[in-house]
Amino acid sequence: MTMEPRYKQMSLTNIEEFMPEKLAKAIANPLFPALDNALRSGRHISSEDLDNHALLIEFEQELVMFYKRYNAELVRAPEGFFYLRPRSTSLISRSVLTELDMLVGKVLCFLYLSPERLAHEGIFTNQELFDELMQLADEKKLMKLVTHRATGSDLDREKLFDKTKTSLRRLRRLGMIIPIGENGKFRISEAVFRFGADVRVGDDVREAQIRLIRDGEAVVVHQQEPSQSSLLQEADETQEQELDKAGLEGEA
Repeated sequence: MTMEPRYKQMSLTNIEEFMPEKLAKAIANPLFPALDNALRSGRHISSEDLDNHALLIEFEQELVMFYKRYNAELVRAPEGFFYLRPRSTSLISRSVLTELDMLVGKVLCFLYLSPERLAHEGIFTNQELFDELMQLADEKKLMKLVTHRATGSDLDREKLFDKTKTSLRRLRRLGMIIPIGENGKFRISEAVFRFGADVRVGDDVREAQIRLIRDGEAVVVHQQEPSQSSLLQEADETQEQELDKAGLEGEA
């Protein structure tokens, strides 16, 4: 009498205890490897990403438990987009956004809430974003982000514009904007509310957003966790320079 059937039954039982059937189904989905990599790199998955968003909706609870094993939290924001929030002890790497990145993110959130979004059919350009940034934020503070010696000259403004485009590229990789063509045009995703969570409550969120921008506040959402600003993945500078050389971003 052979014992093989018994061993096989025990093995299956152990696997089922280790990984629930629905979680196994989620991981077996052909979309999961790329989705998992995107989440780990800091990307936000909004409703515009139809297939990945649908996968997260269907298997949300199972994937919450999956990422918990890595000391990370799969978060579904009130606006419906998903992102991964690693803890301080997480096995998933973390890094920070610059102050300019976060200011640009807040301006994007402001534009998302603005009537201009409907007037532009949801499409903006790098130049329009930069003009809005210069109008809303303190110019002296902005110039200090270029260099402490900046005087506001045309050359300083040009350098700031280049840095702003770099910030937009980082936010694009995080799923905050969706590029359109190669002429510096983009559509803003609801994921920009990562930068507006502190103004979700209140009578006038647009006015609150303007105040945050003018005050130069560079605090990412979920302020109860001091390390939250380190959750968004910073893009590699070398890759950004290569994108510039390849002309993928285009001028506004």
